[in-house]
Order: sequence, then C-alpha cells, then structure tokens
Amino acid sequence: MEKRINRRKILTGSVISDKMMKTRVVEVKSHAKHPKYSKLITNFVRYKAHDEKNESKTGDVVSMSLTRPLSKDKRWVITEIVKKVVTEEAVVL
Repeated sequence: MEKRINRRKILTGSVISDKMMKTRVVEVKSHAKHPKYSKLITNFVRYKAHDEKNESKTGDVVSMSLTRPLSKDKRWVITEIVKKVVTEEAVVL
C-alpha cells in the first residue's frame, strides 16, 4: 500500500526480521492481475528500515517513509507501528 504525504512515499508492511540493532527487515506485499489469465498475483519486496528505539518486533505491521540514505541498504524509516503482535512470551509473563 502506498501513500504520499509531503511528497514522500509511505509504505505499510510487516516486520519479518528484528535481529539487527536499529534495523528491521519489512516485507511489503502488492497484488496485480495477470494481463492474460486474470489471475491475482502477489508480489513482495523486502526493505531494510531504520527503527531508532528498537520498538517493533517480528510480526508487527508498520508504516515507513522514504528518507535519505542511512547506509548501503537503508533508505526507509519506521514512522509508526500500525498493529502490534502479542507474543507468547508476553502472555506468560
């Protein structure tokens, strides 16, 4: 899903990896119809996004915006956590 605020792209996706410090791998899915067979095709792209406070965890749905290059691969910053996933560890504690 793509929106634009202040001429900056905003994408929404789910966090699939939180193993790096202050960096999250976010998977953004999009759907397109095949031109000949009219079947719905799901495409996904994985982006590395900056998370300053290490707040997001694997499974969370986040919103991220385009920014200046922060490293070789990071060009996105997580702006908000749209939906938190409740983990089993949090329920036990």
